[in-house]
Amino acid sequence: MTKDKIIKFLNNQCTDAELDETIRWANTEAFSEESIKQAFDEWKTYREENNEGDDEKFSLLFDKIRERINSERQKRNKTGNGNQIFMTRLTRAAAILLLPVLAFLFYTLSEIYDMKSESVSLMQLPVDSLEIIAPVGSRTVVQLSDGSKVHLNYGSRLKYPRTFTGNTREVLLTGEGYFDVAHNPERPFIVQAGEFSIKALGTAFNVMAYTDNDEIETTLVEGKVVLEKSGPEGKIIKNVGAMLPGQHVSYNIKTGAVSCTEVNVEKYIAWKDGKLVFDEANILQVAERLSRMFNVTIEVDDDIKDYTYTVTFVDEPLFQILNLMTIATPVRYNALPRNKLSDGTYSKQKIIFGKKQ
Repeated sequence: MTKDKIIKFLNNQCTDAELDETIRWANTEAFSEESIKQAFDEWKTYREENNEGDDEKFSLLFDKIRERINSERQKRNKTGNGNQIFMTRLTRAAAILLLPVLAFLFYTLSEIYDMKSESVSLMQLPVDSLEIIAPVGSRTVVQLSDGSKVHLNYGSRLKYPRTFTGNTREVLLTGEGYFDVAHNPERPFIVQAGEFSIKALGTAFNVMAYTDNDEIETTLVEGKVVLEKSGPEGKIIKNVGAMLPGQHVSYNIKTGAVSCTEVNVEKYIAWKDGKLVFDEANILQVAERLSRMFNVTIEVDDDIKDYTYTVTFVDEPLFQILNLMTIATPVRYNALPRNKLSDGTYSKQKIIFGKKQ
């Protein structure tokens, strides 16, 4: 099993044939000496590039993952449901992620990739840092070691230490997250989002920082937060100011412009409860939210870009939302079929909005 195929699997880019090959390998060869050596080689590469960690850590981590998969196997044997684990693509993928080599490679490779891919490195998390990803179409809740709770929106990821040490509690967010921070006046809680950081002692706030968006947005629900702009190696270069409950701050990455407004915070945090709230949002804003939420590409014709929507959706499927939009305004949409790519995967679905004739 090559590393490239494992990475394709972790990114959900496998063809059906590659997925079947991964399942076969996982069931027959994952515990072989060759597979363990492959994982250990990756570990050594990780050590060399980061100058951290030791061989004992590899052994402990590998043993823990192996114990977990053995435990899962025993449970399936007792319930007699082992043959049903691979009934669907989703459940098969979930089962494979329990396998030791894939889980271990995900841990080490994500460490290497994320540390290198950040254009601005704002903080150095411990070597035992963890990463939680909320895939497209689902939301995730994370309980941190200090008692803080984080809700992650679609396509978001949170990187955080297993245990907070030092004088601060620092996490790295890509995407959107709602933070309910445990109060600790001695150790500020810091969310790093691109070149922006949000510092709190104990409060509740929302942060949106998707990499494909020029804006980083923060909405304060309760308590108080301080906003700071960081430079290379996490050095604070500018204190942007403090926020009060009910305020929404938007920071433009390209221009450095900062705007602050009083808002109805429910509009910005309702997503964590499965609600999609639009308050006089133009169709471009609606299209952007839907594109990210459902992993589709939505194009809007110029002659309908002024249409606005005030509506709340609660866990509605995409095409039901689109149909309701055509009822509320004189628009139509055309959902184009997906194209098969050269590597066997399929492109995102494209949806085009136009004016009704």
